[in-house]
Amino acid sequence: MDKNELFELMDRFGRSGLQRMRLEDGDFRLELEKPAPVVAVPAAAAAAPQAAPAAEAPAEPEGLCIRAPLVGTFYAAPAPGEAPFVRVGDRVAKGQTVCLIEAMKTMNEVPAPCDLLVEEILAANGALLEFNAPILRYRHV
Repeated sequence: MDKNELFELMDRFGRSGLQRMRLEDGDFRLELEKPAPVVAVPAAAAAAPQAAPAAEAPAEPEGLCIRAPLVGTFYAAPAPGEAPFVRVGDRVAKGQTVCLIEAMKTMNEVPAPCDLLVEEILAANGALLEFNAPILRYRHV
């Protein structure tokens, strides 16, 4: 991994929602971690200890979802400027490619698990996806 690739990876990590990332490739090992966010507490609130409310997890989409099989960058189209693999409302055949996920300069096709109708695309083009992140919501046809 050259210096420019390393800086690109660090930049994408910085813009992502990930808090921690580890990459190993042969003898090369990289670990990135963001500091925990600092929360300012007014003095009056700090004096009275109270049970903290449970942190809300991001809303899980309802219904059936195709999920990211690996960590990587989501691409809706085969190349910049080309039409996306699928759009909302499209009928997709089992095995048809619905998107690409780039990991370590390798483009990985994500196939449809069954014949389906695309109801919602949940990932933004160019977004860094965590493992098992929902990519699109669908229903069987």
